[in-house]
Amino acid sequence: MTTYSITDLAKENGITPRTIRFYEDQGLITPDRQGAQRVYSKGDRARLAWILRGKRVGFSLSEIREMLDLYEIDDDRATQRQVTLEKCRDRISTLKQQQQDLAATIDELETFCQAIENLDLSNH
Repeated sequence: MTTYSITDLAKENGITPRTIRFYEDQGLITPDRQGAQRVYSKGDRARLAWILRGKRVGFSLSEIREMLDLYEIDDDRATQRQVTLEKCRDRISTLKQQQQDLAATIDELETFCQAIENLDLSNH
């Protein structure tokens, strides 16, 4: 059985051991122990990858926990896939709306800058 140390996983994922311990404290990862040393399995490694990917795309830890916990349901991961797909589509929708809002704000700021520049030019 392949195992990993906290240092191995931290280096592999470009994060600190403290970050991994935080996810452990949150109950998202549950490594085995050999004495005081944490020993991570392939499953822990996969869970960590899920957590980090979820965080990168903006999911909360509670959303990530929900998706990870659905892996335990004995339905060939159908529920996990469905819930994750719904959450991803919702996130895409939210991000697209934010993108439109940002574009509108940028347009407004550009118009404002032009108005200020035109005022400045007319005073000279």
